[in-house]
Amino acid sequence: MADYCINLFLDPEQQKKMEEVGLGDQIKEIDGKKAVQVAMSPKDQKKLKKAFPGLEFDSSNACVLPEEAQATLADIIFNMKSLDVMKFAITKLYNPLAGKPLRSKTA
Repeated sequence: MADYCINLFLDPEQQKKMEEVGLGDQIKEIDGKKAVQVAMSPKDQKKLKKAFPGLEFDSSNACVLPEEAQATLADIIFNMKSLDVMKFAITKLYNPLAGKPLRSKTA
């Protein structure tokens, strides 16, 4: 298991899509809900905490992303047909320049 993970809770439609892309065996029951766990590195975890300041990790180092980010992550998983997506997903979920003013070069 990775150092950190994202618990991606699935609605019935998403659960069906997971099975269709061959990831049905990865579905677990977490807190009474169907979910998949997406592993991430400590570096990814740091980036996500910056991107989502209120993000909390439980005692097993798992978190749940905000709804919009969960939908983005689910789409990436369905398109790539894999749970090993964090290298790509982090580029979609983390914008290091969010909220920072643009700087221009002046002579």
